[in-house]
Amino acid sequence: MRTKHILVATAALSLVCTAAEAKPRHTKSTPDPRDAEIQALKDQVKALSDKVDSLAARAAAPPPAPPAAPAPPPPAPVAVIQTPPGPPARPQFPATGGATILAGKPSIQSADGRFVANLHGVMQFDAAEYRQSTPGPITSDFRRGATPADTAHARDLSSGTNFRRARIGVDGKAFGDWEYNLLFEYGGAGEEDAGHIQEMWVQYSGLKPFHFRVGAFPPSIGLEDQASTNGALFIERPAVADMARSMAGGDFREGAMAWANGDWWYAAASITGRVVGVVNSQATGVSQPFDSQLGYIGRLAVIPIKNDDGMLQLGVHGSYVARPADAGGPDTPAGTARYPITIQERPELRVDGTRLISTGGINATHASTLGLEAAGQFMSFFLQGEYERFKVERRNAAVGVSDPDFTGYYVEGGYMLTGERRRYNPGTAAFDGPPVDHPFSLAEGTYGAFEVTGRYSNIDLNYNAGAFGTAPSADAVRGGEQRIVTGGLNWYPNSFVRFILQYQDVRIDRLSPSATTFQTPVGAQVGQHYSTIALRSQFSF
Repeated sequence: MRTKHILVATAALSLVCTAAEAKPRHTKSTPDPRDAEIQALKDQVKALSDKVDSLAARAAAPPPAPPAAPAPPPPAPVAVIQTPPGPPARPQFPATGGATILAGKPSIQSADGRFVANLHGVMQFDAAEYRQSTPGPITSDFRRGATPADTAHARDLSSGTNFRRARIGVDGKAFGDWEYNLLFEYGGAGEEDAGHIQEMWVQYSGLKPFHFRVGAFPPSIGLEDQASTNGALFIERPAVADMARSMAGGDFREGAMAWANGDWWYAAASITGRVVGVVNSQATGVSQPFDSQLGYIGRLAVIPIKNDDGMLQLGVHGSYVARPADAGGPDTPAGTARYPITIQERPELRVDGTRLISTGGINATHASTLGLEAAGQFMSFFLQGEYERFKVERRNAAVGVSDPDFTGYYVEGGYMLTGERRRYNPGTAAFDGPPVDHPFSLAEGTYGAFEVTGRYSNIDLNYNAGAFGTAPSADAVRGGEQRIVTGGLNWYPNSFVRFILQYQDVRIDRLSPSATTFQTPVGAQVGQHYSTIALRSQFSF
């Protein structure tokens, strides 16, 4: 439009000039009628020029601002953590801190995100029915537990209920690079315990990809050890995994750990001591040792295959007890183990807390474990397994008495009927529970996530056990062999609630370690075969 007007003005000026040149010269001042016509043309040109200038000025001016929106109401007050006194704070980010629900956990954080406190808790309530043969007299029913004191319970395991885990705690970070966890436990095996420290540690994470942790925590030693019990496939870990983790690690173990991970690898190394002292609901507990245990743990895992369909992880781990705990002190009676190493575990269900297999206390200078691990996921199918080897070096062993070793393994898997996949946690190199794509809602016609599971586990705590009806040799360990087949169904109504229904078939073969102590005939069979049905109700955040 602007160009058109300029062309019109140019043409008009050309006409004026042409008309002026065509005007003849006169010697007299007689008015020429063409002057009026020329003046009219000049006036038109000026009007056109003014109009062009007006259009040009309008085009150069900024567009008018839209009407101002009404001011929003002031935000509601929120709880914000203030930065503690100290050096000048870093530049603040926009004020987004406050109290929120973060990944299911009530969370409070500062505006810059450098200070966070998350509240978390767990309830795992188990109910179980033990299906055993009717107990007979102790003189003819030779089923026995890990120790002679377990004789009665081994013949009549307790059906009933138990709060397996009842936890409350706070975790978070401070000053951006420091992380922490304070977790207290009130649940137990067979009976609930008095409250005690489950985890209490501080970690520095400012030197990526490395992390440094100190306090009480389960050091990294395997897939089952590092997987969260809130999302485990079954009610309990495989017995062999619990035995391996308990040698130098396990729950509420005091120590320090350095770990790091990348896109395809994970590595961890720990130095450990005793477990946190606990006095349970019966006012009994482990006496303070004269010298605490000193142990070392290492783990390495790699991911050779990872794509949109799934992944494969392979790993190796192990532990070494450099100094067993001095349980007896200088006044230990002759013939009593002063530095005992005991390998034992319950049969993968703890509504009844009785142990049925055990090596007994072996007086030891050192002990070690070595494990192989593998886990794979393809779409909604998951498979995992671990193999463990245990070695105990005897202290002051007699000539011809060898050092015992034991082995065990498990294979377990699950399939998500509703299509979800188990989540992989690169910070622990282990798998956790699945997300719930369609939480339970009658109004929307959704029912949560369902998963079918299966497991076979085997642990052999026998060493030179000998034959049925014979007395044990000098270096024999009759700890027993335990084989368990487990099947289950997991229902996740949402990310906070879970129900586990499982069935177990338990077989234990064990020869009597001592006819006198266990009140049996020499070399009698003290194992048994029974089954269980159990239900776990869980709420966690």
